[in-house]
Amino acid sequence: MVIRLDEIKRLSVDERIRLVQDIWDSIAADRNAQPLSAAEREELQRRLRAYEKDPSGTKTWSEVREDLERDP
Repeated sequence: MVIRLDEIKRLSVDERIRLVQDIWDSIAADRNAQPLSAAEREELQRRLRAYEKDPSGTKTWSEVREDLERDP
């Protein structure tokens, strides 16, 4: 299937956002599509260790979302 950019541009902003979300979700669902690099794996391990050492420095998704919605 070929999807042309001019066709995408004719979609509403909401439709384009939904399209991008659907594409991203399909990529995320395919765990083998893009394996982590060694540097990415090390960074995730570093962040996990930091969280385990002091979980108080984190925020829940609800808190992050509230912050984002509050600041334009």
